[in-house]
Amino acid sequence: MTELVRAAGPVASAVTLAVAQGERQAVRCAGRVDHDAGEPCTPDTVFELGSITKTFTALLLAELAAGGELALDDPVERHLPADWRPADVRRGGPIRLLHLATHTSGLPRLPPGLMTSAVAAWSSNPYAAYGDRQLRAGLARTTVRHRPGERFGYSNFGVGLLGRLLTEAGRGAGYAELLADRVCRPLGLRATTCSPDSPHRAIGHRHGRPLPPWRIPGLPGAGAVRASGADLLRYLRAHLRPGEGGPTGGGTLGEALREVQRPRLRLPRSGDRLCLAWNLRRTRDGRDLLFHSGGTRGCTTLIAFCPQTATAVAALCNAGPSRRDNFAQAAYDVFKQFARAADGG
Repeated sequence: MTELVRAAGPVASAVTLAVAQGERQAVRCAGRVDHDAGEPCTPDTVFELGSITKTFTALLLAELAAGGELALDDPVERHLPADWRPADVRRGGPIRLLHLATHTSGLPRLPPGLMTSAVAAWSSNPYAAYGDRQLRAGLARTTVRHRPGERFGYSNFGVGLLGRLLTEAGRGAGYAELLADRVCRPLGLRATTCSPDSPHRAIGHRHGRPLPPWRIPGLPGAGAVRASGADLLRYLRAHLRPGEGGPTGGGTLGEALREVQRPRLRLPRSGDRLCLAWNLRRTRDGRDLLFHSGGTRGCTTLIAFCPQTATAVAALCNAGPSRRDNFAQAAYDVFKQFARAADGG
């Protein structure tokens, strides 16, 4: 815990480390939810997760697929709202849902028009003015950069669009409602939410300044989820035991928890693989390390698990990523230490 507090730096006022090893688990917290005031940071303190949201969106995709409500190979057009125009695929081939979940769609990192709307709030809430109407207009203006499925290119646009399509496949429920119904309630994630006004939230900070809650209305599937350390430990343990009784045993969610861990492609210039949103790194002794980091303007986060050693780690702090900090890397190093210790390595 000490190394994480040090890595978070003086800007962060709250740090949480949640660890599971086999049947043992613990959540350690340091600081308060704000520098000047506020309650102490606890296992139920809620942090903005940023791109860790993408693992929840991938799980939703896999759950809907397991229930036969869609297929991973479905083209985007099949699940667009009726009055939306599809992307102009000038290099051939349809964009499929699987492409969106593996960053191989050919869509740019950000949708057209977002930078213009983000200028006024670039340092605090750049996505706040980009809603569903802007997403619809941006998609109509989009030209895919390469043949879908041909190459990897990380895209908030792609996974954000996937979240929107899942709401159509889920009979029109909003992203937050769909996530609550299909993932959060079955897994017992009581504090996990998309609401920017969730209680017991850690106040995000950037360069020492407190920030307003993170808002991403047009692309919630890419970065709107916030959760506590206690909830993330439940979430990760469900991935470690996807078919062993409990709320996921034998159901579509249990099948989905297994499906998101299946490697889909090898990342360029890396030995890592990509599953459905999750990064997978295989160690020399055969352990699979699955992980995803996240960041908003005011929070930095990492979650990771190792199926072979039944180890899981979630690390959260209320300071946004910067060139001077190494919180996510420090959290990953802590995870590797626990994964090695779990099997005596």
